[in-house]
Amino acid sequence: MPLLGLTPGVRLVALLASLTVPDRFEATLSPRWRTVLVGCALALLAPVVLLTPDGVPASAGRAALIALIAVQAGAVWWMGERPGVVTAVELVAGAGVQFLAPEIGPGIALVVVSTFAWLRPARESLWGAVAALVLTTVPPWASGHGRGTLLWAAAALLAWSWGALGRSRSARRAAEARRVVLEERARIARELHDILAHTVSVMVVQAAAADDVFDANPARARQALRDLESSGRRALTEVRRFLRTVRALEPEPDADAFAPQPGLADLDVLTRPLAAAGLDVRLHAEGLDDRTLPAGVQLSAYRIVQESLTNVLRHARARTADITLDATGRHLVVEVRDDGGGRPSGAGGGQGIAGMRERAALAGGSLDAGPDPAGGFRVRALLPLEETS
Repeated sequence: MPLLGLTPGVRLVALLASLTVPDRFEATLSPRWRTVLVGCALALLAPVVLLTPDGVPASAGRAALIALIAVQAGAVWWMGERPGVVTAVELVAGAGVQFLAPEIGPGIALVVVSTFAWLRPARESLWGAVAALVLTTVPPWASGHGRGTLLWAAAALLAWSWGALGRSRSARRAAEARRVVLEERARIARELHDILAHTVSVMVVQAAAADDVFDANPARARQALRDLESSGRRALTEVRRFLRTVRALEPEPDADAFAPQPGLADLDVLTRPLAAAGLDVRLHAEGLDDRTLPAGVQLSAYRIVQESLTNVLRHARARTADITLDATGRHLVVEVRDDGGGRPSGAGGGQGIAGMRERAALAGGSLDAGPDPAGGFRVRALLPLEETS
């Protein structure tokens, strides 16, 4: 068991933490486990009926012992719905069993206490440990069998702590699983935002341009509509590619699930429709021909440029945008400047810049965005490069 590998100090810290830290973990007891508990209870308690109870007439004592055993075995079935009530019943019945047959202890009461500590937060189940401590020590003294008192007291505390530690470990595993799910959701949302926001913004500008010249210059309007169709097709292609990438996590992915993600070589295709939308985009690259950049760095740089240009279209009212890529050092420097109005980073109320910062951080880099002292707006990202052998 993993709990056996913990040192006493670590166990103590975990127990104290379980008593002080808010516990929102929801533990449940499946019908299968309840059936197993009932079966184990009957198997463990069945031999007890053959014992002769102490201090009472044999026939009456055996009948009382059988009744208490039946109560303990039957009550376990409702452990999932009423854990507190069942634990109290088990402890009282266990005290009776221990009084009549001290050599076998409180029956399955300590197993139930451990299960109770796993089902409920430590602060709620602590009374079970105290009650078990009292009810496993008083009956032996009352019946004149006090030699095993310390042993049963230690067993009661161990049973509760074992359940509480098991709950703490299950809660950590559930929290970690939830964190992984939330991170994956955030990644999917970020990718979809990067894929769609840019193309949809370009399509809106192209549609507006077609509407402006529809009567005065039908040929130009027709060209804008063709560009609009091409942008829509590119968006569909990127969405399909992304969905195939997601499906690649399945046991049997599609044959083309591992299609390459966009990289720096695709920036020309990305910026070409922007000229028709009225934005002059100039690309400056240095050091890209001398080395092979990791695919993950290229994808991050591509998405940062894509989102930056989307913001230029939506918020800046700019005429030109300059993209600078510099891979001559240990980092890939990605810089996008425009000559617009120097919008604040929160313009539009979206999550674009926050998403770019997250993307840069996931790549081990950083990103700054804000008004450029020389005018306009600037986005600058530093993405670490892995040297290729």
